[in-house]
Amino acid sequence: MSQTALPRVTYSNIQADFSGVHDLLDTVIAKVRAELLGQTWPHRIGGEDLAAGASYEAFSPIDNRILLGRFHRADAAVVERAVAAARTAQKSWGAMPWQERLVAMRRFADQLEKEKFELAAACLIEVGKSRLEAMGEAEEAIDLVRYYGAQMEENNGFVRPLQRAFDNEETSDRLRPYGVFGVIAPFNFPLALSVGMLSSALIAGNTVVYKPSEFAGLTGALIMRAADAAGLPAGVLNMICGDGSTGQAMVDHPGFDGFAFTGSHKVGSEMLRKVASGVFNRPVIAEMGGKNPTYVAASADVERAAQGMMRSAFGLQGQKCSAGSRVYVHSSIRDAFADRLVALTKSIRIGDPCGRDIFMGPIINEAAFRRFEKASAEAARDGRILAGGNRLSGGIYDHGFYVEPTIVDSLPADHALHRDELFLPFLTVQVFDDLEAAIADGNAVAYGLTAGCYASDQAEIDLFLDRAQAGALYVNRASGATTGAWPGIQTFCGWKGSGLSGKGGLGPFYLPQFMREQSHTIWKD
Repeated sequence: MSQTALPRVTYSNIQADFSGVHDLLDTVIAKVRAELLGQTWPHRIGGEDLAAGASYEAFSPIDNRILLGRFHRADAAVVERAVAAARTAQKSWGAMPWQERLVAMRRFADQLEKEKFELAAACLIEVGKSRLEAMGEAEEAIDLVRYYGAQMEENNGFVRPLQRAFDNEETSDRLRPYGVFGVIAPFNFPLALSVGMLSSALIAGNTVVYKPSEFAGLTGALIMRAADAAGLPAGVLNMICGDGSTGQAMVDHPGFDGFAFTGSHKVGSEMLRKVASGVFNRPVIAEMGGKNPTYVAASADVERAAQGMMRSAFGLQGQKCSAGSRVYVHSSIRDAFADRLVALTKSIRIGDPCGRDIFMGPIINEAAFRRFEKASAEAARDGRILAGGNRLSGGIYDHGFYVEPTIVDSLPADHALHRDELFLPFLTVQVFDDLEAAIADGNAVAYGLTAGCYASDQAEIDLFLDRAQAGALYVNRASGATTGAWPGIQTFCGWKGSGLSGKGGLGPFYLPQFMREQSHTIWKD
């Protein structure tokens, strides 16, 4: 079956027949292993390769014997070179009519579509996400470019006439690019989040210096390869590799006109403070995690709620900013819900996600495992572990950090495990009798990204939609209690400590953040 005849994978069409997708992935995963792994991937600056900075090796979390590739850690000198290349290219890219930029960016989306199976396979091996999660991410990346391009077109390039005070005065308003954007991407969605941020900056007329996560340099290099194949002009998109020190060198560089960042609240807040301390503030467009609650009301469909909660809590090993990490259950259905959730959780297949039937792979690294170890010990000490809490061993498990999906209840209401983002397959359960009070407690955290509710009583649904303090709300979703946003279908806005601007990705208010307003008044005699 040809690639074009296969069903598209999204985060919500979980009941579709993906056997043809799996058949093709069998071939592509083997090809990626044979042809792409273990190579040296230099920085890509101004259309040229640059091997500069200390070299480092990256290994797959699936199997620490698999060398993903060799990369170079960009220092301040490399950052300077990348900014200079982007600055030079921005003069013509920013001056280009927006319609011509869209032609170039749509070619980029088309190239991503041609390479989507290879990109998904690389993402799978590099991050440890399941086959369908990886394919969904590849499809999302394509749709992000096309959606933001459509927003530019629908808004006429964000140019519009204004009222006139005089007949011979011509007035108009427009949004114009800032200049050079730094894009700093995370490991967990190395394709979609990278492409979403950098494509928005480029469509808006900015040029980009892009740093993928040090754990996802291969996916970053393949994104650059697709950009080159699509014919994006040299210097418009530049990639530099490295760890947190490279990101810091970017933030410290005065040549950036703005930043787009996805990562932790701590790092994003530090970035904002640093950027704001300059001669003038520059935009920092950031999504910074979540502690996302779900409320299972007395009127809920228990089976649907348990299915959605399991998928939301443990998909991608809980390493999603939107993961459902705490659930409030009405006391009248607590036992039925907990029993079904535990049963579903214990049925999860854990292993090498190259396999068709694997739902959970490993967590990303030892630091994540240490968090898991600490959280499990605290849960056993202060509450009750209903499922999980252990590291797996034997076979492939000995070559990565494979852990059991963990469910905990009976913790004190104010326990840190209810409040802190763990970024792990770790779910806390709380019981309530008053939905309004439960929602108030769920709101009492530093984050506000997503929230979910299961109920059939419309008054309960309305209460949730009115009171929940998060940017993306879901009701009665079997495919994921708090996860699964898609470009143009759900927006993804972080409230409180989950974001900075009050406007989120995947929706109509994201792209304008990469531009600034300017009015033109022209007097004509």
